[in-house]
Amino acid sequence: MKQKILLVAGGYSKEREISLKTAKSVHKELKKKKNYIIEFVEPDGNFIKKIKSFKPSIVFNLLHGRYGEDGYIQALLESQKVKYTHSGVLSSSLAIDKEISKKIYVKNKILTPKYIKYNFKFPKEIKLLKLVEKKLNFPVVVKPINEGSSVKVFICQKKNFLKNLKNLRDYDEILIEKFIPGREIQVAILGNQKLGAIELKPKRKFYDYEAKYNPKAKTEHVIPVDLSRENYNKITSIALKAHKLLKCRGITRSDFRFYNNKFYLLETNTQPGMTSLSLVPEIARYKNISFGELINKIIKDASINK
Repeated sequence: MKQKILLVAGGYSKEREISLKTAKSVHKELKKKKNYIIEFVEPDGNFIKKIKSFKPSIVFNLLHGRYGEDGYIQALLESQKVKYTHSGVLSSSLAIDKEISKKIYVKNKILTPKYIKYNFKFPKEIKLLKLVEKKLNFPVVVKPINEGSSVKVFICQKKNFLKNLKNLRDYDEILIEKFIPGREIQVAILGNQKLGAIELKPKRKFYDYEAKYNPKAKTEHVIPVDLSRENYNKITSIALKAHKLLKCRGITRSDFRFYNNKFYLLETNTQPGMTSLSLVPEIARYKNISFGELINKIIKDASINK
Protein backbone atom coordinates (compact mmCIF):
# COMPACT_ATOMS: atom_id res chain seq x y z
CA MET A 1 0.00 0.00 0.00
CA LYS A 2 1.32 3.43 -0.97
CA GLN A 3 2.16 5.96 1.71
CA LYS A 4 0.61 9.40 1.40
CA ILE A 5 3.17 12.13 2.01
CA LEU A 6 2.01 15.72 2.44
CA LEU A 7 4.82 18.23 1.94
CA VAL A 8 4.22 21.49 3.79
CA ALA A 9 6.43 24.42 2.74
CA GLY A 10 6.47 28.12 1.96
CA GLY A 11 4.66 29.82 4.80
CA TYR A 12 4.91 33.32 6.22
CA SER A 13 8.43 33.59 7.58
CA LYS A 14 11.33 35.49 6.01
CA GLU A 15 12.71 32.09 4.94
CA ARG A 16 9.78 31.31 2.64
CA GLU A 17 11.87 31.04 -0.55
CA ILE A 18 14.38 28.67 1.05
CA SER A 19 11.52 26.53 2.33
CA LEU A 20 10.09 26.26 -1.20
CA LYS A 21 13.52 25.33 -2.61
CA THR A 22 13.87 22.66 0.06
CA ALA A 23 10.42 21.29 -0.83
CA LYS A 24 11.34 21.19 -4.51
CA SER A 25 14.47 19.13 -3.77
CA VAL A 26 12.59 16.70 -1.49
CA HIS A 27 9.67 16.37 -3.91
CA LYS A 28 12.02 15.57 -6.80
CA GLU A 29 13.65 12.81 -4.74
CA LEU A 30 10.38 11.32 -3.45
CA LYS A 31 8.96 11.18 -6.99
CA LYS A 32 11.65 8.62 -7.85
CA LYS A 33 9.97 6.20 -5.44
CA LYS A 34 6.91 4.30 -6.60
CA ASN A 35 5.53 3.72 -3.10
CA TYR A 36 4.53 7.33 -2.33
CA ILE A 37 1.56 9.49 -3.20
CA ILE A 38 2.81 13.07 -2.79
CA GLU A 39 0.88 16.29 -2.33
CA PHE A 40 2.11 19.80 -1.56
CA VAL A 41 0.41 22.40 0.63
CA GLU A 42 1.18 25.81 2.11
CA PRO A 43 0.14 26.49 5.73
CA ASP A 44 -2.68 28.84 4.77
CA GLY A 45 -6.33 29.00 5.79
CA ASN A 46 -7.03 25.73 3.97
CA PHE A 47 -4.26 23.78 5.68
CA ILE A 48 -6.47 21.76 8.05
CA LYS A 49 -9.01 21.12 5.25
CA LYS A 50 -6.20 19.76 3.07
CA ILE A 51 -5.09 17.39 5.83
CA LYS A 52 -8.63 16.11 6.33
CA SER A 53 -9.28 15.61 2.61
CA PHE A 54 -5.88 14.11 1.69
CA LYS A 55 -5.53 12.02 4.89
CA PRO A 56 -1.72 11.81 4.78
CA SER A 57 0.24 8.99 6.38
CA ILE A 58 2.93 11.56 7.17
CA VAL A 59 3.34 15.33 6.95
CA PHE A 60 6.87 16.21 5.86
CA ASN A 61 7.49 19.57 7.49
CA LEU A 62 9.75 21.64 5.23
CA LEU A 63 8.97 25.03 6.73
CA HIS A 64 11.72 27.24 8.11
CA GLY A 65 11.61 30.01 10.70
CA ARG A 66 8.61 31.34 12.55
CA TYR A 67 5.30 29.46 12.39
CA GLY A 68 7.06 26.41 10.93
CA GLU A 69 10.03 25.77 13.18
CA ASP A 70 8.80 27.25 16.45
CA GLY A 71 6.15 24.75 17.60
CA TYR A 72 3.18 26.49 15.94
CA ILE A 73 2.67 24.13 12.99
CA GLN A 74 3.68 21.19 15.18
CA ALA A 75 0.82 22.01 17.59
CA LEU A 76 -1.65 22.05 14.67
CA LEU A 77 -0.40 18.67 13.46
CA GLU A 78 -0.62 17.22 16.98
CA SER A 79 -4.26 18.44 17.15
CA GLN A 80 -4.99 16.51 13.93
CA LYS A 81 -3.19 13.41 15.24
CA VAL A 82 -1.14 13.11 12.07
CA LYS A 83 2.48 11.93 12.10
CA TYR A 84 5.03 14.59 11.14
CA THR A 85 8.77 14.84 10.66
CA HIS A 86 11.42 16.60 12.75
CA SER A 87 11.05 17.88 16.31
CA GLY A 88 7.89 18.30 18.38
CA VAL A 89 6.10 21.32 19.86
CA LEU A 90 8.25 21.89 22.94
CA SER A 91 11.65 21.17 21.41
CA SER A 92 10.90 23.36 18.37
CA SER A 93 9.86 26.28 20.55
CA LEU A 94 12.91 25.87 22.81
CA ALA A 95 15.45 25.60 19.98
CA ILE A 96 14.22 28.57 17.92
CA ASP A 97 14.24 30.87 20.95
CA LYS A 98 17.89 31.86 21.12
CA GLU A 99 17.61 33.19 24.67
CA ILE A 100 15.90 30.11 26.15
CA SER A 101 18.21 27.69 24.33
CA LYS A 102 21.23 29.65 25.57
CA LYS A 103 19.97 29.40 29.15
CA ILE A 104 19.68 25.63 28.69
CA TYR A 105 23.23 25.47 27.26
CA VAL A 106 24.67 27.52 30.13
CA LYS A 107 22.84 25.50 32.79
CA ASN A 108 24.29 22.32 31.30
CA LYS A 109 27.85 23.66 30.97
CA ILE A 110 27.81 24.13 27.19
CA LEU A 111 29.90 27.15 26.22
CA THR A 112 27.95 29.83 24.31
CA PRO A 113 28.71 33.52 23.68
CA LYS A 114 27.64 35.99 26.39
CA TYR A 115 24.61 38.07 25.50
CA ILE A 116 22.15 40.79 26.47
CA LYS A 117 18.45 40.74 25.63
CA TYR A 118 17.14 44.11 24.44
CA ASN A 119 13.52 45.28 24.25
CA PHE A 120 12.74 48.11 21.82
CA LYS A 121 9.98 49.34 24.14
CA PHE A 122 12.78 50.70 26.31
CA PRO A 123 14.95 52.62 23.82
CA LYS A 124 17.58 54.45 25.94
CA GLU A 125 20.09 53.65 23.19
CA ILE A 126 23.01 55.58 24.70
CA LYS A 127 22.63 53.67 27.98
CA LEU A 128 22.48 50.45 25.96
CA LEU A 129 25.69 51.37 24.14
CA LYS A 130 27.48 51.80 27.45
CA LEU A 131 26.03 48.56 28.82
CA VAL A 132 27.13 46.58 25.75
CA GLU A 133 30.61 48.07 25.96
CA LYS A 134 30.86 47.20 29.65
CA LYS A 135 29.33 43.69 29.61
CA LEU A 136 30.31 42.36 26.17
CA ASN A 137 32.74 44.79 24.55
CA PHE A 138 32.74 45.28 20.78
CA PRO A 139 32.42 43.72 18.25
CA VAL A 140 29.00 42.21 18.93
CA VAL A 141 26.34 40.39 16.92
CA VAL A 142 22.77 41.71 16.88
CA LYS A 143 20.02 39.34 15.78
CA PRO A 144 16.36 38.44 16.25
CA ILE A 145 15.58 36.02 19.07
CA ASN A 146 13.50 33.68 16.88
CA GLU A 147 14.60 33.72 13.25
CA GLY A 148 16.77 31.27 11.34
CA SER A 149 19.06 31.31 8.28
CA SER A 150 20.97 34.32 9.63
CA VAL A 151 18.02 36.59 8.78
CA LYS A 152 18.65 40.15 10.02
CA VAL A 153 21.98 39.25 11.67
CA PHE A 154 24.61 42.00 11.85
CA ILE A 155 28.17 42.09 13.18
CA CYS A 156 28.67 45.51 14.76
CA GLN A 157 31.49 47.70 15.89
CA LYS A 158 30.76 50.55 18.28
CA LYS A 159 30.53 53.08 15.42
CA ASN A 160 27.78 51.23 13.49
CA PHE A 161 25.99 49.55 16.41
CA LEU A 162 23.06 51.98 16.74
CA LYS A 163 22.64 52.14 12.96
CA ASN A 164 22.39 48.34 12.67
CA LEU A 165 20.08 48.23 15.67
CA LYS A 166 17.50 50.19 13.63
CA ASN A 167 17.40 47.33 11.10
CA LEU A 168 15.78 45.12 13.75
CA ARG A 169 13.00 47.47 14.89
CA ASP A 170 10.42 45.08 13.39
CA TYR A 171 11.11 42.82 16.38
CA ASP A 172 10.04 43.57 19.94
CA GLU A 173 13.07 41.87 21.43
CA ILE A 174 16.49 41.04 20.06
CA LEU A 175 19.69 39.40 21.21
CA ILE A 176 22.99 41.27 21.44
CA GLU A 177 25.73 38.68 21.58
CA LYS A 178 29.49 38.84 22.04
CA PHE A 179 31.11 38.23 18.64
CA ILE A 180 33.35 35.18 18.67
CA PRO A 181 35.92 35.11 15.86
CA GLY A 182 37.47 31.89 14.64
CA ARG A 183 36.37 28.95 12.55
CA GLU A 184 32.74 28.23 11.62
CA ILE A 185 31.91 24.55 12.09
CA GLN A 186 28.48 22.95 11.92
CA VAL A 187 27.47 19.52 13.16
CA ALA A 188 24.54 17.35 12.06
CA ILE A 189 22.75 14.89 14.36
CA LEU A 190 20.41 12.25 12.94
CA GLY A 191 18.16 10.53 15.46
CA ASN A 192 20.52 10.18 18.39
CA GLN A 193 23.55 9.55 16.22
CA LYS A 194 26.41 11.89 15.31
CA LEU A 195 26.12 12.30 11.54
CA GLY A 196 29.20 14.47 11.07
CA ALA A 197 30.67 17.95 10.79
CA ILE A 198 31.51 20.49 8.10
CA GLU A 199 33.57 23.69 8.18
CA LEU A 200 32.54 26.84 6.31
CA LYS A 201 34.90 29.43 4.93
CA PRO A 202 32.75 32.32 3.70
CA LYS A 203 34.15 34.96 1.38
CA ARG A 204 31.77 37.37 3.11
CA LYS A 205 32.10 38.71 6.70
CA PHE A 206 30.41 35.60 8.07
CA TYR A 207 28.10 32.76 7.03
CA ASP A 208 25.10 35.04 6.45
CA TYR A 209 21.95 34.55 4.34
CA GLU A 210 23.78 35.28 1.07
CA ALA A 211 26.71 33.02 1.97
CA LYS A 212 24.25 30.21 2.75
CA TYR A 213 22.00 30.33 -0.29
CA ASN A 214 23.66 32.24 -3.12
CA PRO A 215 26.12 30.14 -5.19
CA LYS A 216 27.79 33.40 -6.30
CA ALA A 217 28.90 33.96 -2.69
CA LYS A 218 31.32 31.03 -3.22
CA THR A 219 31.42 29.89 0.39
CA GLU A 220 34.00 27.10 0.73
CA HIS A 221 32.70 23.89 2.35
CA VAL A 222 35.43 21.81 3.98
CA ILE A 223 34.82 18.15 4.78
CA PRO A 224 36.39 16.34 6.54
CA VAL A 225 37.02 19.10 9.07
CA ASP A 226 40.66 19.53 10.04
CA LEU A 227 40.38 18.76 13.77
CA SER A 228 42.20 16.37 16.05
CA ARG A 229 40.24 13.22 16.88
CA GLU A 230 39.77 14.55 20.42
CA ASN A 231 38.33 17.87 19.24
CA TYR A 232 36.16 16.21 16.61
CA ASN A 233 34.68 13.94 19.29
CA LYS A 234 34.23 16.94 21.56
CA ILE A 235 32.29 19.10 19.06
CA THR A 236 30.07 16.25 17.87
CA SER A 237 29.39 15.25 21.49
CA ILE A 238 28.35 18.82 22.36
CA ALA A 239 25.96 18.86 19.39
CA LEU A 240 24.45 15.53 20.47
CA LYS A 241 24.14 16.78 24.04
CA ALA A 242 22.30 19.92 22.84
CA HIS A 243 20.05 17.79 20.60
CA LYS A 244 19.07 15.65 23.60
CA LEU A 245 18.73 18.56 26.06
CA LEU A 246 16.30 20.29 23.70
CA LYS A 247 14.49 16.95 23.23
CA CYS A 248 14.90 17.14 19.45
CA ARG A 249 13.83 14.46 16.99
CA GLY A 250 14.92 13.57 13.47
CA ILE A 251 17.69 15.77 12.17
CA THR A 252 19.29 18.86 13.70
CA ARG A 253 22.26 21.03 12.85
CA SER A 254 24.22 22.85 15.54
CA ASP A 255 26.31 25.89 14.63
CA PHE A 256 29.65 26.49 16.35
CA ARG A 257 32.57 28.88 16.48
CA PHE A 258 35.98 27.36 17.28
CA TYR A 259 38.26 29.91 18.91
CA ASN A 260 41.29 29.56 21.20
CA ASN A 261 40.73 25.80 21.27
CA LYS A 262 37.19 26.25 22.61
CA PHE A 263 33.88 25.41 20.95
CA TYR A 264 31.12 28.00 21.32
CA LEU A 265 27.63 26.73 20.47
CA LEU A 266 25.62 29.48 18.77
CA GLU A 267 22.33 27.67 18.14
CA THR A 268 20.66 24.37 17.24
CA ASN A 269 18.44 24.26 14.15
CA THR A 270 15.58 21.75 14.25
CA GLN A 271 14.78 21.93 10.53
CA PRO A 272 17.96 22.37 8.49
CA GLY A 273 17.64 23.16 4.79
CA MET A 274 17.62 20.49 2.10
CA THR A 275 18.58 22.57 -0.96
CA SER A 276 21.47 21.88 -3.35
CA LEU A 277 23.72 24.07 -1.15
CA SER A 278 22.48 22.71 2.19
CA LEU A 279 24.96 21.32 4.67
CA VAL A 280 23.16 18.31 6.15
CA PRO A 281 22.79 16.48 2.80
CA GLU A 282 26.47 17.24 2.12
CA ILE A 283 27.53 15.79 5.47
CA ALA A 284 25.31 12.75 4.81
CA ARG A 285 26.86 12.23 1.34
CA TYR A 286 30.32 12.23 2.90
CA LYS A 287 29.09 9.45 5.21
CA ASN A 288 27.80 7.49 2.16
CA ILE A 289 24.15 8.32 2.90
CA SER A 290 22.43 9.43 -0.30
CA PHE A 291 19.86 12.22 -0.36
CA GLY A 292 17.14 9.62 -0.87
CA GLU A 293 18.32 7.55 2.11
CA LEU A 294 18.47 10.68 4.27
CA ILE A 295 14.87 11.57 3.39
CA ASN A 296 13.76 7.99 4.13
CA LYS A 297 15.40 8.12 7.56
CA ILE A 298 13.59 11.39 8.33
CA ILE A 299 10.27 9.93 7.17
CA LYS A 300 10.75 6.78 9.26
CA ASP A 301 11.22 8.94 12.35
CA ALA A 302 7.90 10.77 11.82
CA SER A 303 5.53 10.53 14.79
CA ILE A 304 3.16 12.41 17.10
CA ASN A 305 3.17 12.96 20.90
CA LYS A 306 6.82 14.07 20.76
